[in-house]
Amino acid sequence: MNVKATVSISKSEEAFARAMVEQGRYASISDVVQHGLELLRAETEQNDCDEAALRKLLMERAKGPFITMEESRRETKAMLARKRAELGL
Repeated sequence: MNVKATVSISKSEEAFARAMVEQGRYASISDVVQHGLELLRAETEQNDCDEAALRKLLMERAKGPFITMEESRRETKAMLARKRAELGL
């Protein structure tokens, strides 16, 4: 079911939408706007999923063991030394 709505777009946006219609990519400016909204919805949903996954990961990590900054530096130096040795550097 389609709902009619009035929207304002800039002159450059209108020119772009008209060009899409003239090139045969869309049947109407309305179709161009609808496609843009569908893309925005998909992007928003993906961002929401990514954010939820990141929040879950951070919460899981917050429950884990923590090390001191000095321990972190030692582990990082040791890891870099191992990688250098693996690469023959």
